[in-house]
Amino acid sequence: MGSRFMQPLRIAIQWLFLLFTVWLGVRFWQFVLHFRSGGVTPAIQRPDGVEAFLPIAALLGIRDWFHTGSINVIHPASVVILLTAIALAFLLRRSFCSWVCPIGTLEELLWKRGFSLLKRNIRLPKWLDIILRSPKYLLLAFFIYFIFLAMPPDQVSSFIASDYNKIADVRLLDFFLRLSGWPLLFIIATLILSLPLRNPFCRFLCPYGALLGLCSLLSPVKVTRDRVICISCGVCSQYCPAYIPVMQKKQVNSAECVGCWRCISHCRAEGALSMKLAGGRIAIAGIVFASLVVLIFLGGTFAGKLSGHWRTAVTPAEYGRLLK
Repeated sequence: MGSRFMQPLRIAIQWLFLLFTVWLGVRFWQFVLHFRSGGVTPAIQRPDGVEAFLPIAALLGIRDWFHTGSINVIHPASVVILLTAIALAFLLRRSFCSWVCPIGTLEELLWKRGFSLLKRNIRLPKWLDIILRSPKYLLLAFFIYFIFLAMPPDQVSSFIASDYNKIADVRLLDFFLRLSGWPLLFIIATLILSLPLRNPFCRFLCPYGALLGLCSLLSPVKVTRDRVICISCGVCSQYCPAYIPVMQKKQVNSAECVGCWRCISHCRAEGALSMKLAGGRIAIAGIVFASLVVLIFLGGTFAGKLSGHWRTAVTPAEYGRLLK
């Protein structure tokens, strides 16, 4: 499969994951509604994949794992999904952000729509862009410090076993169902800013993306430019959603590279850009890269299920007690 087919393929995979995420959300809402309706609505099995939206619970679970030697049974899927995303970053750059993450999919849809409407996307001055990127790293540092250094191990274990944490997924659902005030204004502002700006939340505020970006610096695969074939047209830099100056680099090893293949797909000189292993000798075909992204992500979840680290130990009866 030629590189020009990579964008339709990537977008198709993005939307499949987005639709699956919507299905998870609806199923979880039905699961919660059963208890809140007093059993009037049908009982639905809890979709454990919703724990993908509990990254703080995942960090707490990893911290507790270091202490106890086992993954906690309250939100085990959150730990598995975060570790799978980190494994993807180590192997295939921040491909989770551009192939799997539903937030990344929605933001990309918006800035592309903004480009269609405004005939351009606004590019911030480099100094301002660097300053605005700092909050996501500060947020990541805060969570890492608070969870891994400030909280004693026993306190972490106690919090994980608390009633508050047991229904962290329900609290998140309620947050989105009852959006109002400043949180609602923040989300509306982010959506509006996503029209003229490329990926403002992912680029400036997402600590999840910051973590994956730092891990991706150790990835063995990199966008590599052949200086002999390259015609220095600048199209690769223009199409990069992170505004990385691809044309000026021999290899791209930036924490902002999301492995989206846009630069390679739109390159006007066949063979000038490719995704290669460290050393620049072995090129990875697009279909292989795409297959690995899907297989590694799905493989992580299957491994969690097979090893018994997926389904929560919180029983329906306990959910019923906590949701009264």
